[in-house]
Amino acid sequence: MLREIDRIISSIDFENIQKHPNILVAASFWDKKRYHAAKVCYKFMRMIDDLIDDRKALGDEISCLEQEELSEKVKSWIDCLETTTENDPFYQELIHTIATFNIPLQLFHNFAKAMLYDINHNGFSTLEDFMDYSEGASVAPASIFVHLCCLSEENSEYRSPDYDIVKVARPCAIFSYLVHIIRDFQEDQLNNLNYFANDILMRNNLLPTDLKEIANGAPVTESFRLVIREYHEQARSYRDQTLQELQNLSTKLSDRYLLSLHIIFSLYDMVFDRIDIKKGQFTSKELNPTAQEIRKKVLEVASNFP
Repeated sequence: MLREIDRIISSIDFENIQKHPNILVAASFWDKKRYHAAKVCYKFMRMIDDLIDDRKALGDEISCLEQEELSEKVKSWIDCLETTTENDPFYQELIHTIATFNIPLQLFHNFAKAMLYDINHNGFSTLEDFMDYSEGASVAPASIFVHLCCLSEENSEYRSPDYDIVKVARPCAIFSYLVHIIRDFQEDQLNNLNYFANDILMRNNLLPTDLKEIANGAPVTESFRLVIREYHEQARSYRDQTLQELQNLSTKLSDRYLLSLHIIFSLYDMVFDRIDIKKGQFTSKELNPTAQEIRKKVLEVASNFP
């Protein structure tokens, strides 16, 4: 398998995988059909996510009428997944992929629920609100990834696992999402996106406007470091749960799929280790690994994989 791992790593275009690369880097170790399925599902979810993020990046308040229009667009895109008469080639491919790989449609509905929240809200009142949102925004896409990993194949047909893939996916999904939020703090703030809950900000005498000032170069305050510490500790708890889930899967999956889960965890764990609560400036440059560092980590995990 080492020779195949070397071939796969050499084939990955690390330099040009720019936005949220981890899922596709990890899926590169799958067979071609499952990898393509991941790409198709990922593309669809990015279409919806980008529709909303690009609008919020403009900065203007989204009117009630525009909220309704965007919400209806998202709902119609999701509704199209349940029809076999859709003529758009991409939708035909997506619908075929969902059917072929037995991907639960509920995962797409869960994702859409979070996107609708995004359209109709500006941030999160409480950490609990954020965690509820994460079930759609992060756990749902991660569950599709885990589902594709955990399928069994017999006579060219795919069978769903007999265990709860959402439960399996949740710890790593939330761990990676919390890390992702800290990593992308500066970029998100500059694009009018805020994932830090208001109750945590208020507890540390901060306002959302304070975060934007820090993202624009104002000194990092001790209050903000306390906010980062709280999210970092949450991430640490889910990190420990992820390691336990990986251990539970060690006897259930073939090597290439187990390896992909270890890779996606390790890529976020690498960022987790870069977060310096006491001295860090939490800039995009500081927290985002380079393409070379990502490649090195993938090679390290693959080389040391049992």
